[in-house]
Amino acid sequence: MKIFLLVAVVNLSIFQSYSQNIKAENVPLVVRSALQQKYPAVRHVTWEKEKGNFEANWGGRSGEDTSVQFDPSGNFIEFSKSIPANKLPAATLAYIKNHFKGVKVSEATKITNASGKISYEAEVNRKDLLFDSEGKFLRTEN
Repeated sequence: MKIFLLVAVVNLSIFQSYSQNIKAENVPLVVRSALQQKYPAVRHVTWEKEKGNFEANWGGRSGEDTSVQFDPSGNFIEFSKSIPANKLPAATLAYIKNHFKGVKVSEATKITNASGKISYEAEVNRKDLLFDSEGKFLRTEN
């Protein structure tokens, strides 16, 4: 029984290290203020804590079509917007077709970081594949 409990606690802590839903009141005021300044029209925001940063999500049916990340000091990190899979760069689609034959992209996202650099993320087989602005494969996360 003790081993089972230990395994459950370890699995939960691993999951929480990646992303954890949190209440708005648990997000630092400086982060909430940064969101309000940068995106004043945004409403119905949900928050996650991911790798020490704070992610605000809103929009779409899932409530997560758009998201932004801030560090704990309120500094903007990146803006992410869901896109249709067919809007990914051609090189990205070719990579997925060659490496994941017959598998469809379940989610696609265009990411713009604080310096304006664009990248793409495609979820395939429950893995996030990251690509540069040209569609060149960078790495897998998860």
